[in-house]
Amino acid sequence: MIHDFLPVTKDDMKKRGWEECDFVYVIGDAYVDHSSFGPAIISRFLESCGYKVGIIAQPDWKDKESITKLGRPRLGFLVSAGNMDSMVNHYTVSKKRRHTDAYSPGGRMGLRPDYATVVYCNLIRQTYKHVPIVIGGIEASLRRLSHYDYWSDKVKRSVLIDSGADILSYGMGEHSVVEIADALAAGIAARDITFVRGTVYRTDTLDNITEEYIELPGFDEVSTDKKAYAKSFYTQYLNTDPYAAKILVEKVKNKMYVVQNPPAFPLTQQQMDDVYSLDYMRAYHPSYEKLGGIPALSEIKFSLTSNRGCFGGCSFCALTFHQGRIVQARSHESIVNEAVIMTQDKDFKGYIHDVGGPTANFRHASCDKQQKYGTCPSKQCLFPEPCRNLKADHKDYVELLRKLKKLPKVKKVFVRSGIRFDYVMADRDDTFLRELCRDHISGQLRVAPEHISDNVLKRMGKPSNSVYTAFLKRYARINKITGKQQFVVPYLMSSHPGSTMKEAIELAEYVRDMGYIPEQVQDFYPTPSTLSTCMYYTGYDPRTMEKVYTPVSAHEKAMQRALIQYKNPENYKLVKEALLSNGRADLIGFDKKCLIPPRVIGNNRKNAKRGKNFEKAGKR
Repeated sequence: MIHDFLPVTKDDMKKRGWEECDFVYVIGDAYVDHSSFGPAIISRFLESCGYKVGIIAQPDWKDKESITKLGRPRLGFLVSAGNMDSMVNHYTVSKKRRHTDAYSPGGRMGLRPDYATVVYCNLIRQTYKHVPIVIGGIEASLRRLSHYDYWSDKVKRSVLIDSGADILSYGMGEHSVVEIADALAAGIAARDITFVRGTVYRTDTLDNITEEYIELPGFDEVSTDKKAYAKSFYTQYLNTDPYAAKILVEKVKNKMYVVQNPPAFPLTQQQMDDVYSLDYMRAYHPSYEKLGGIPALSEIKFSLTSNRGCFGGCSFCALTFHQGRIVQARSHESIVNEAVIMTQDKDFKGYIHDVGGPTANFRHASCDKQQKYGTCPSKQCLFPEPCRNLKADHKDYVELLRKLKKLPKVKKVFVRSGIRFDYVMADRDDTFLRELCRDHISGQLRVAPEHISDNVLKRMGKPSNSVYTAFLKRYARINKITGKQQFVVPYLMSSHPGSTMKEAIELAEYVRDMGYIPEQVQDFYPTPSTLSTCMYYTGYDPRTMEKVYTPVSAHEKAMQRALIQYKNPENYKLVKEALLSNGRADLIGFDKKCLIPPRVIGNNRKNAKRGKNFEKAGKR
């Protein structure tokens, strides 16, 4: 096997002696051959199974010739928008256009279209009308059935329909994409590949479904009835486990259905090891060098993926729908071997930047029964409190970090992926937290309490604030023992469903009492296929069908965010309005409990002028 990037031109194909590709993979990101990039995993995995894969990265969607540069593939096209949903990649939560794209050469914005999966498929169909198209990646995965689209503020049909693709592969995709490839190679027509787990297909009849299935409300109903949408979404949510999920059917229009097969089974540890030991170049394609490289690679080049899947179950996170709740982990040997390769890179400076995944301190399934029976459909492992069957044990992760720390050329091993502090609290052994504080952070630990109001935390699927408070005390105790002066930096979220202005002001008071303004503040972003997005759109918590207050106006969302960063002079007017309109004038003044003064004051001419402007703007 040639150790090189996969072909991106016909000259590259000739060097390999290929006359045609089996698959041409069209992606919205630049071509980075690294295991942290989904398209790299899928293409290398297909290669390891004997298939010839070529790459067309970021084609010009205004030019149909850009899709023909590798010719007609023998078996089909694969299409992915990239590592991010293209709309999240392009727009902030306030729907303003972003200025940079970390997945494009030199961080340049504008090299992929909005709704990239749909646009690329339509581009392919202009030239190759009958070649099979398989779509996948995070954008397709989270839009596989009818879904609320925040950017257009409406419910959209399955992306399978709008793209005109033949099959949608959802989730991580290794199992399903090879089964699809084998079926196509065996001469089975794309329309007849209806039997692969982890896929969605369309059909004009349900007579061919021989197993038990659940028929969801049709598109016409969920696009006009918010209660129907909430109930449909929760049915989908309860069918994300590969061991318990049923086939889901959704009528799109007269005599057309979208059918979702149950999720693919999680990878075994050996399969995980095999995936991460494939022949990656661990770099971006050399053609990008003169364009400034690919910024996203610098963030993860010297990081190690330890696991995938997450049983944390945060309402605002799409992991349940994409990677699932069953944690899969690589072996120590696999991770250490990759670390050794990493240390031989000419740019390695002795620092492993991260050892983690969706949640760094999850290294095994949350309980013993999951590998046989799956996760509990309507129960969470950590929320509202840890399940009695939870295995809260960090021994394996601690041992892995110790092995990496001892490697030659390694000066320090950082843990920068998020850790679940409630899982730490469920483990009575101090060893992990002690070694984390002593060896694997530098001055501060980033954790995500997200909010301090239990009313909001309940909607978020996060533990009560008392758990976070207890964690802070334990963290302080451990640092005192280790002789460290280190801090906790909390990630906080504004405008989440359930957060009224009352809770937003409570959060601002908490920030005041912390003594500093957090840099990391996220306004809730309603991305496809999360419980929180369902609450945002429908006004109901789909788990209980209780009504939920949700900040939806841009102005209220701006006020809630401004309250968290109330010391920023640019936020003065919004903070003052929020306090006055909610009867909290007591927080305006010069007392230490106050958030803002009656007017902005400063010692220099610039601040004085700014203060006058704020005072004038604040008079109503």
